[in-house]
Amino acid sequence: MRRFLLALLTTLTATSPASALQLLVWDRDLSTKLGDGESSGGKVTVRLAGDYNGPVVVLFAQSDEERARNAFPGLKSRYVGTLSNGQLNVMGEERSAPQSITKFLGVYKLSATVQAASASLSLPGLRKATPPAQNR
Repeated sequence: MRRFLLALLTTLTATSPASALQLLVWDRDLSTKLGDGESSGGKVTVRLAGDYNGPVVVLFAQSDEERARNAFPGLKSRYVGTLSNGQLNVMGEERSAPQSITKFLGVYKLSATVQAASASLSLPGLRKATPPAQNR
């Protein structure tokens, strides 16, 4: 599991544009991507699956430049949280109270815009539902 996370974060960092904090939201088993986000100019747009309710893992990947200038001091690469009806709550510390992603990112001087995906919008990495079979 740790190797998977390390490989995932390495890939994210290698493919991310310069100076952009990347955010990924996965289900607890890291099998289904439930959302993503990227910073640009102090703002983060977070896109989330609107039809999922349950525990999630939130992964952050900083660029090498951000790490070098310590742009987000104290930000860990992995947090746990919950996603319910398009609302993402993150637990900053192991036994702390959950807080909204907007409030969580505010500590790092980032403003967040959350977009919950409707049934007609699919996020990259989400499994697509197969259409029902037609009777002939």
